[in-house]
Amino acid sequence: MIFDKDDNITIIIQEKSTIVELVKKMQSTYPKFKNDNVIVNLSVMNKVTLQDMIEFLDISNQHRHAKQSFVIVTDKANLDEMPDELVVVPTLKEAYDIIEMEEMERDLGF
Repeated sequence: MIFDKDDNITIIIQEKSTIVELVKKMQSTYPKFKNDNVIVNLSVMNKVTLQDMIEFLDISNQHRHAKQSFVIVTDKANLDEMPDELVVVPTLKEAYDIIEMEEMERDLGF
């Protein structure tokens, strides 16, 4: 797992471990990025299943409840299958766009 920081956005890049291991590492290092918007970049993975995505539900809900964005980037998953609670986009550019829109909504009080 690689952490990259861009202003108030932490990008977590998946390298070699499984999704389950990645989520466990994220939970144990949560204080490191709890005050940032988060992009989880899974672009290097060959295949991402619905079950893989469901692993992120708890940490995503926790982060979004704290009024921070949590976006997963992958073009290997069927985006139509994703639960509504998760924000999953195919490109890094779209992830930045989502965070920008969500920050505007929070600024406006939504």
